[in-house]
Amino acid sequence: MSTRTLDPASSDTTAHALVPLGPPDPAHVQAAIVAGRRTRTRRHLVLTLTLAASVLVLLAVSLMVGRTFYGPGEVLRVILGHQVPGASFTVGELRLPRTAMGALCGSAFGIAGVTFQTMLRNPLASPDVIGISAGASAAAVFGIVMLSLSGTAVSLMALGGALATAATIYLLSHRSGFAGTRLILIGIGVASMLNSVVTYVLSQAAAWDLQSAMQWLTGSLNGATWQVLTPLALSWAVLVPVMLGQGRSLEILRLGDESATSLGVSVTRSRVLLFICAVALLAFATAASGPIAFVAFMAGPIAARIVGPGASLLVPAALVGALLVLGSDLVGQFAFDTRYPVGVITGVLGAPYLVFLLIRTNKAGGSL
Repeated sequence: MSTRTLDPASSDTTAHALVPLGPPDPAHVQAAIVAGRRTRTRRHLVLTLTLAASVLVLLAVSLMVGRTFYGPGEVLRVILGHQVPGASFTVGELRLPRTAMGALCGSAFGIAGVTFQTMLRNPLASPDVIGISAGASAAAVFGIVMLSLSGTAVSLMALGGALATAATIYLLSHRSGFAGTRLILIGIGVASMLNSVVTYVLSQAAAWDLQSAMQWLTGSLNGATWQVLTPLALSWAVLVPVMLGQGRSLEILRLGDESATSLGVSVTRSRVLLFICAVALLAFATAASGPIAFVAFMAGPIAARIVGPGASLLVPAALVGALLVLGSDLVGQFAFDTRYPVGVITGVLGAPYLVFLLIRTNKAGGSL
């Protein structure tokens, strides 16, 4: 029988290697956290600027491209107020209002959608799904068919319908505290009822009213004028800075009410303020262009995949929303033999995404 002899030097080395290390140096830990935070911030800034540059490119293309092509110099001269034969009317009175409405409506839908999704902590909690857009649609269709309204009056009806629907959904869901799941389920139910109202009103419409109502319901930039654009631009200029100022509170609300309260956020005040601003912004955008399908639903998740976690998604979602509307409008106008409203193109893009999201949520064991 052989006996194994341990080398004292080897034994000491092993014993020394097994000595537990001390606690990590707090200075090194803090430096690593700061470095990681800087990296995420830099990445978020670079990708946000890239989205902004993409929006500017689409804005320029939308102003230049059409039945008649105008170069960048001609477009710039029109914007600066110079008279350019042909371009002054085509670019200044037709393309510029349409492009501005597309950018403002897209960014409004995007920032309103991501506000709801973040505040309710559910990617399905967009205004398209929980009934606010349906409220605007029902009111507008009722005004067109039953009251023979048009133009600004229809926009005011849509604005009132969206605000009234949002208030109803919020009040019905706010029992013994606020619950995002309850609000989503109630919103889906309200949306179903309002869509039934729309169907009934359309069944009673005359042919000329039916055409106007369907054009509005589809979501289109065809009616863009400076008169229609002014209320949207004013509301955007007032509401968006307020929402951006609440960006930090919105991100903290993602953690839950108790965590947000412990971090110094006034949960009720912040939620009500964000809710009112998001609904009002969505209502003005819907009143201007109609309910452009799925932009509010898609903008937030797409922005989150692009810029990643670690910062507010309000600005990236607004830029993605503008990209979706401007890009879809260009596709609808020039990619096919027939011109399609922008809402048709976004609907084609959004419906598969909704199915994908539902399937992924079901596989993950999630629910509403």
